[in-house]
Amino acid sequence: MTKLKSNGVPVALPKKERKNLILKQINIHTRLMYNDLVNLIDVSEDTIRRDVNELAEEGQLIRIKGGAMSAAYHIGHDAQTYAQSNKHIIADKTLSLLREDIIVLIGGGTTAREFIKKIPGNLRATFITVNVLTAVELLDKPMIKTIMIGGQISAYSQMTVSGEVFEYLADIKADLCILGTNAIDSTNGLTDSDWETIQVKKAMIKAAEKVAVIAISEKLNSNMQMKIADIEEIDYLITELSPDSPELQAYRSKNLTIL
Repeated sequence: MTKLKSNGVPVALPKKERKNLILKQINIHTRLMYNDLVNLIDVSEDTIRRDVNELAEEGQLIRIKGGAMSAAYHIGHDAQTYAQSNKHIIADKTLSLLREDIIVLIGGGTTAREFIKKIPGNLRATFITVNVLTAVELLDKPMIKTIMIGGQISAYSQMTVSGEVFEYLADIKADLCILGTNAIDSTNGLTDSDWETIQVKKAMIKAAEKVAVIAISEKLNSNMQMKIADIEEIDYLITELSPDSPELQAYRSKNLTIL
């Protein structure tokens, strides 16, 4: 797989700039493994670990096994959500896909959280999720029936990843799957670094009639180690950009709707 792209990043950054770059990339992609960061910045894994440890002690990110996660991902954390205004735009666009009594299969992430906050309180629908934080957010919507698929929870993605998840997903067909992604590229599709998370997202895509990927534009044209799906497997790509933006040119050639 192609390495996570970072065009024009210098190979020998001062410590402060290196830590700022680490923090920015983790905020963009929600979570990154140490090897992703090593590939992005030409320094040793030991250096990355030390920087991540310092950033965690400063409260700017959260350590996870093998990497780090955006502090804003956790409900109750006082960190500002990265690119929040752009995520509000994405949330507003995603609302257009909803209808009364729709069955939605939804993942997690701060963009999904902003979307849920904007769902009208009088919308009657069923939301099925594998993400604990998403389920908590949905509880504020009294007309929505929320189904949480149980099982072992991944420390990497906060998603349930055990066998029960796959059994449940194999038996349903949701109207719409709303999925975040850590990386997306017009050629290599949706990618990530965690095998368990990838398998659950693949099963979610198969369990829905239509699939919408929600992503800030800074995630476009980036790649991680393992593939989730080809672009052709999704139906909607929703970013904060105008659909006719030059940055989306490569995606407009695909058979999907850009919102």
